[in-house]
Amino acid sequence: MSLPAPLTQLLGRLSTDLFIGGAWRPGSDGQRIDVLDPASGKAIASVASATEEDARAAVDAAADAAPAFARTPPRQRGEILRRCYDLMMRDKDALAQLIAYENGKALADAQGEVVYAAEFFRWFSEEAVRINGDLGLAPGGGNRMLVQYQPIGVSVLVTPWNFPAAMATRKIAPALAAGCTCVLKPATETPLTAYALAALFQEAGVPDGVVNVITTRTSGKIVSSMLHDPRVRKLSFTGSTEVGRVLLREAAGNIIHSSMELGGNAPFLVFDDADLDAAIEGAMVAKMRNGGEACTAANRFYVQRGIYPRFAERLAERMGALTLGNGLDPDTQCGPLINAAAVDKVAELVDDAVKRGARVLAGGGQPSQGGCFYRPTVLGDVPADAELLREEIFGPVAPLVVFDTEEEAIAQANATEYGLVAYLYTGDLQRGLKISERLEAGMVALNRGLVSDPAAPFGGVKQSGLGREGAHHGILEFMEAKYIATQW
Repeated sequence: MSLPAPLTQLLGRLSTDLFIGGAWRPGSDGQRIDVLDPASGKAIASVASATEEDARAAVDAAADAAPAFARTPPRQRGEILRRCYDLMMRDKDALAQLIAYENGKALADAQGEVVYAAEFFRWFSEEAVRINGDLGLAPGGGNRMLVQYQPIGVSVLVTPWNFPAAMATRKIAPALAAGCTCVLKPATETPLTAYALAALFQEAGVPDGVVNVITTRTSGKIVSSMLHDPRVRKLSFTGSTEVGRVLLREAAGNIIHSSMELGGNAPFLVFDDADLDAAIEGAMVAKMRNGGEACTAANRFYVQRGIYPRFAERLAERMGALTLGNGLDPDTQCGPLINAAAVDKVAELVDDAVKRGARVLAGGGQPSQGGCFYRPTVLGDVPADAELLREEIFGPVAPLVVFDTEEEAIAQANATEYGLVAYLYTGDLQRGLKISERLEAGMVALNRGLVSDPAAPFGGVKQSGLGREGAHHGILEFMEAKYIATQW
């Protein structure tokens, strides 16, 4: 299909070299990385691949810019962030098309991501001027206690491919609001969005060296080299729990403050007294946002026996009716998965569940159209030993499990090493709030299918991460508290 005019214009002016110190430059060894369209498997662009020398140059630029930017008045930093928001909203159509093009997600999802991503700039433009300290009298009366917050320093930001705009802005916005400089390393599957944002930062007046963007085909080595640079004081990572563990070990060498937004295995509980229409709508949002390729995606559906038959029938009907296609096609409701390996993993998990006794109620398997597609799938009566109840599916598959009692539902929901988000539908608000407190998750969506909001603290418990993004908590992740003892 032909590319939309806004996307064609954006691609025409988009640089795909490394962005270091406010300048575009090729990788020092001249290597490039192909960017593939997951709908067709064809290369759509190539980007520079950074070496350790390039990574060091990016840290140099961030370190050189750090003192002046830390002294920049909060209002000035806030106004820069507000301009970033305005520019993203100005270019929202082209950015959404770019995300759909390189990521594959349906255009409607991509449009929602751009608005969500931009909102982090607006939110933290306001938080930049609300970095308040504390003043108190020591309990013994001997001195005053003055506490102020200062920028933590050069920050390394590592983001995944599934939300290439939002995962970047959710880290960059609070870093800049706090007065930190940073090096962003986006995923090689979706690097074009990061470079498009870098150009917007220049236009918005972000000083040279404050935000640097590098892509590389040797991510582990490059990130490790930056984490062993004593000038780097902060790591913010979004990705798998497995990689998060590796990075935490790397960060330990220099005692680098680390924020981790890791894997999820979100339960979706539906009680007999739930509003069935609302629960189905919520299930579609929680499961199918970004085609299921989201850490917040509902991964396990626990449905009480009385409502189970109707819920299963309705969900299968809705999932089976979704239109598969190229993300740039406005009629597409479910785009391709990110690559062939992702398709293989989903297929293996579905096949394992079926072999153990699960019933295919909708979808199953790959369509004949080629590309990295998998049909939206609903599995009924999934047994407890199925792998997809333990692993993050990261695809358009909804496994259904029957439960009878409230205690049984809570136990099943908590039977995982992960604890990012949980979803709960019930007509009894009192019960819903009580259960919410017992669910082992950093976030709970009660009678809602969407939990994320820039004004809310995003993050998990257990193996789902450390720290919080968004809200006022997000800016504090990029600051150090300094206590000054004085008296008068």
